[in-house]
Amino acid sequence: MTIKLENVGIAVRDLEETIAFFTDLGLTVVGRDTVSGEWTDTAVGLDGNHAKIAMLQTPDGHGQLELFEYIHPDAIETAPTLPNEIGMHRVAFSVDNIDQALEIAAKHGCHPLRGVATYQDIYKLSYVRGPSGIIVMLAEELKKD
Repeated sequence: MTIKLENVGIAVRDLEETIAFFTDLGLTVVGRDTVSGEWTDTAVGLDGNHAKIAMLQTPDGHGQLELFEYIHPDAIETAPTLPNEIGMHRVAFSVDNIDQALEIAAKHGCHPLRGVATYQDIYKLSYVRGPSGIIVMLAEELKKD
């Protein structure tokens, strides 16, 4: 059997706000749709499922996010997750310039949970609280001479 990661799906409060955040970081919208009907009820497991969706892709073409804004049933607001909670944890991106990425995130009102850390002189990284409370890890590989 062959397996391949297709995408990471994230339910969001405001689709346009979330698209703006991720496209400013460098992702590209590769598709948008509004979905409903029996097939979505069956696939997702929710009766009356109706959502606006957008598929975003990283510049290298390997990573995709599928964002959902539910029209029906109503989205359920929960407290933003913490890094140590069980379940979906975060989405991570490599960036060439973490300071620039953090400036872009700040323009969207999204800031690091604590700051920027250096891991073994290999990466500078930071967890950012993104739109709808999504935890986004940004990591810049440190170049060695």
